[in-house]
Amino acid sequence: MSVAEIEGLLHDYRAWLKDKTTLREINGSWVEITTPWLDRHNDALQIYARREDGGFILSDDSYTIHDLEGSGCILNTDKRRDLLRMTLNGFGVKLNDEAIEVHATPENFALPKHNLIQAMLAVNDLFYLSKPVVESLFYEDVVAWLDATTFVTCRTSNSPASVATTTNSTSP
Repeated sequence: MSVAEIEGLLHDYRAWLKDKTTLREINGSWVEITTPWLDRHNDALQIYARREDGGFILSDDSYTIHDLEGSGCILNTDKRRDLLRMTLNGFGVKLNDEAIEVHATPENFALPKHNLIQAMLAVNDLFYLSKPVVESLFYEDVVAWLDATTFVTCRTSNSPASVATTTNSTSP
């Protein structure tokens, strides 16, 4: 393996990325950028760009948060909102109402665009906090704990109080 070989592969990667990225003008002021990156539904991530104050606003147009809410992941508790805020801060992006956004300049456009896409993918992973997923994981953990735990039970019978030890185990 050589540097030249990797440089060739990186060149091919950039060509693939350019080929798989499409642009479409929307309403005369926004440009829709369809990327090759896929969300958990295997749909291509789309971001939107428009000029503002000599730079650009890049946005997911609220897609990520609305998709989570539609899947049962409501980010309405303090801990969930903190987790969302921490995730967004890690990529230097902000939440504007329900849209994930970042400002870019012509000189640094690539990095904020990249960070917005990374943030969308990371926030998309908060799906694992949706009620059905949490309930399923909780149930699985409780069953595993019960299977691994020894219980002491008291029972009454015709004789004096008796104590029985029960070990929940799958082994004979």
